[in-house]
Amino acid sequence: FSSEWAKAYFRFREPYSDLAYALEAEKGGTRAILMAVQAHIIKYLLFVRNTEYTHLERLCRISRQEQGEALAVALADTLWAAGGGARAVICLVTTDIHVMPSGDYKADNFTERIQLFEFSEKAAAQEFIFDHINCFKGEGSHGVILFLYSLLFSRTLER
Repeated sequence: FSSEWAKAYFRFREPYSDLAYALEAEKGGTRAILMAVQAHIIKYLLFVRNTEYTHLERLCRISRQEQGEALAVALADTLWAAGGGARAVICLVTTDIHVMPSGDYKADNFTERIQLFEFSEKAAAQEFIFDHINCFKGEGSHGVILFLYSLLFSRTLER
């Protein structure tokens, strides 16, 4: 992955601002993934989440906690769809090395530390993502790459 991909993560605008619902996206390859997730975030905030606010207020009056909830729902929905409505695989980085470099593979001190967590219930996957939301939205987390890997493993390499 390029340095642009390595530093990409899911970063919201300031809570309680006019753009509190919006992910920040730099130009380049990660923008497409961020915008796909953004669509799911807006869908959740407008049509699923229970709140007393109406219309556009539903998008702007959200806290940092609600941003995390919206991101967890969006990621879980997308992974669940990729898994054919039967499973979701979530990739997180651990301190342990799970794959040893060999052949043409060049170690990046990231990919070889990924651990897979498989879920057969969407709600459990969503809760797990929310519990580990900083793994996707923390600076230096490689959050977009983790989500991309999660998509690939949820969909399966055969499909």
